[in-house]
Amino acid sequence: MLADSCTADLRTRLLEELKISLKAKDSLASTAIRSVLSEVYSADKNSNGRKVDSSAIAAVIRKACARRLDSAAQFNQASRPNLAEKERQEADLLSRLLPPLLPEAEIDRILKDVITEQASMTQGHPDRSIGKVFKTFYSKVDRASVDPDLVKRRAKALTAA
Repeated sequence: MLADSCTADLRTRLLEELKISLKAKDSLASTAIRSVLSEVYSADKNSNGRKVDSSAIAAVIRKACARRLDSAAQFNQASRPNLAEKERQEADLLSRLLPPLLPEAEIDRILKDVITEQASMTQGHPDRSIGKVFKTFYSKVDRASVDPDLVKRRAKALTAA
């Protein structure tokens, strides 16, 4: 059901998937996608009328997945497996809309290149230079294609070494 193209704009993919789910009368999918689109439109309004980019949309989708998985865990604790299963299905559906994440080895390789480029800046003040490392890293890599927490952990580990 979900589109295979990971390079398509996430907003367009969401709208296409909504149309497909509505035509198929898949209420689970259409409800989950409408929920995410609502959050995306809210983010658009909060960004002074500009449409948010794909990385921000990916962040919205990731948060929605995390919320649904958290809800599923709470429903399991409350002995409501039917509701937990529904939340897991929605999380799976939304996670398939996300572009694939870069593997940790690729993130490490790019971070090492960035750190060696800025070797003079990393000496003396590692906390100040970590910001420059992030800025250069994200100029080379789309934010939607990486887990920001993983990048932060790996950057700190590599600059400390």
